[in-house]
Amino acid sequence: MPVTDAVIPVAGLGTRLLPATRSQPKEMLPVLDRPVVQHVIEELVAGGIGRVLFVTGKRKRAIEDHFDADPELGSAPLIDPRAGLQILYTRQPRPAGLGDALRYAEGFAEGRGVLVALGDALIEPAPQAAGPGIVRRLIDAYEEGGVAAVIAVERVPDHAVSRYGIVVGRQRADGLLEVSSVLEKPDPASVPSRMAVAARYVLSPAVLAQLQLTAPDASGEVQLADAFRALLERGERILAVPLAPGERRHDIGTVASYSATFLRYALRDPRFGAQLREQAAALLAELDG
Repeated sequence: MPVTDAVIPVAGLGTRLLPATRSQPKEMLPVLDRPVVQHVIEELVAGGIGRVLFVTGKRKRAIEDHFDADPELGSAPLIDPRAGLQILYTRQPRPAGLGDALRYAEGFAEGRGVLVALGDALIEPAPQAAGPGIVRRLIDAYEEGGVAAVIAVERVPDHAVSRYGIVVGRQRADGLLEVSSVLEKPDPASVPSRMAVAARYVLSPAVLAQLQLTAPDASGEVQLADAFRALLERGERILAVPLAPGERRHDIGTVASYSATFLRYALRDPRFGAQLREQAAALLAELDG
């Protein structure tokens, strides 16, 4: 069956962005004139998604309000109704890891594959991209059949390996990877791969069922990587799709990464990027002088 549903987990507390996240979710921080989560939704709609489930939590009501029409502001719904997008919400009572958040998606999926997009990560498309974006490529790889999951990956430098889930696998002639293991934040010296999970997945019902059986780790969180390894050990197949040249993942989980993302989007914006680049050059000259 075609993949037209997506899950966006947004229940994390955003503690690394305090005090900005005391009164608003990190996913609602603006990148230019729209919050991070709206960028994510627009990416999913462009990839053919028609229904989205937000897994929310404490202090996340602003996300629900954002996607409503607001007559007092004279605003229509932010997503063109012609796109046919339906947005649903459920709550994770307490943050207990990505795997736990995705447990709430099993009933929503109704036995079908679902796309998962982390709500605090943007995928910047390649400049003048000729082909489909990463969401569409993940769905296409999954719909070929015979796989339990498809994972977006990107190559990261050695020093970043311990910050991400790392995929180990064999590259096929078409550029996709046949995955043999997924390791959560490993020591760079312990793993040969530098292919990091890039915040987008397609998960089959088998993955969602396995998450129900996956025990929390030592920190009390349910890890999606543990469910992946259990499925691989049973002989299930998982594929990884690398980001295309020019595609870039941007996390907004820290002040530094959020600031860098905002700066990049601002300087590249076709409306006022040129003016901002002039102002930035003048400021750099002033600081260097």
